[in-house]
Amino acid sequence: MQSSTTAALALAACVAAAGWVVVRPAPLLADAAGPQAAAPNAARQLVGAIKAINGTTITLAPDAGGEVKVEVRMNVRLLRVAPGETNLANAAAMQFADLQVGDRVLVQATPGADAQSFVATRVIAMKKSDVAAKQEADRLDWQRRGIAGLVSAVDPATGTVAVSTGGPGGARSIAVKTTQATKVRRYAPDSVRFDDAISGTLSQLKAGDQLRARGTRSADGSELAAEEIVAGTFRNISGVINALDTAANTITVNDLATKKPVVVKVTAQSLVTKLTPEAAQAVAARNRAAGAAAAGEGAAASAPANAEGGGQGGARGAGRGRGAGGAGDLQQLVSRMPSATLENFAKGEAVMVVSTEGTAAGVTAITLVGGVEAILTAPGGNQQTLAPWDLGGGAGDGGGQ
Repeated sequence: MQSSTTAALALAACVAAAGWVVVRPAPLLADAAGPQAAAPNAARQLVGAIKAINGTTITLAPDAGGEVKVEVRMNVRLLRVAPGETNLANAAAMQFADLQVGDRVLVQATPGADAQSFVATRVIAMKKSDVAAKQEADRLDWQRRGIAGLVSAVDPATGTVAVSTGGPGGARSIAVKTTQATKVRRYAPDSVRFDDAISGTLSQLKAGDQLRARGTRSADGSELAAEEIVAGTFRNISGVINALDTAANTITVNDLATKKPVVVKVTAQSLVTKLTPEAAQAVAARNRAAGAAAAGEGAAASAPANAEGGGQGGARGAGRGRGAGGAGDLQQLVSRMPSATLENFAKGEAVMVVSTEGTAAGVTAITLVGGVEAILTAPGGNQQTLAPWDLGGGAGDGGGQ
């Protein structure tokens, strides 16, 4: 997906093409008071999104640092570039009136009256509508040419990743073929944002990682020549909240699997919701039925086939029962539940979390679901998991969180 970070990189590339140097606002303002402060009228470059427009002044929310005011006078040249463009030779002239809130801009400017104000000498803009159109095109391309699944094996020598994917016909293995041109990205251990995914290598992938790839599929669908891969190591945590800090946006969960407390941070990108008691009971009932069907399948496998539908027929029926319940039902329910906040949770409440790999300080929630006590207390409930994305859904939006 075309992200704000990608847009910033494209703008930065335009800056490099023009021979400019990007200076982030935060260190710039900090240095201004120090002994090595920049020259008072030195040109600065600011990259960020327009938050407000008042007359000829824009309020800019830089990618780093606090908001600044930028005055754009009549003689200032404004250029418009397409998302992904890295050459100013392909930029088009635009008018100040064409700027809108949400547009991403790179501003070359000189300091204004104070540390939070600047006077623009050039503005390069990437229109919000252009970015949105590119995002939508990328999302559709991930759906059309992408796959998603679990890494089962990696062969760095041949550049092949075996990926187990789900679908209407059941699980299947797809060989994802890579080359030196394949873009490999990996989710940061402490961030749920696709924007924060960092460049990686094939050797970093391991069995159990969740992976998305897009490219050209073979005629029989058994192979995919990958143009881009994004992968990550994620955790599923189920347990009871033993501490809640709404000011810090964190909860501490006593993980049922490890029997250890885990600090879970909730961000604006986290999906937070709660199941209704009826929804949780429905999932628990399906899980119990699936467990019983699986037990029946085991018994049927050891019994001779007969005309009454035993043997293979019973096993096929049990297989359908198992596939109809559990993770798929829960995943669909979660997607339909209304959003919640940490204020809706309480100490002692059972929750399920899918998170980043995390650090020693804790993990960042991708999904936090409450109201799951009935699921976790049902037979096998502590093995119920969520996924950071729908593994049977193609590739969604390409990893965008």
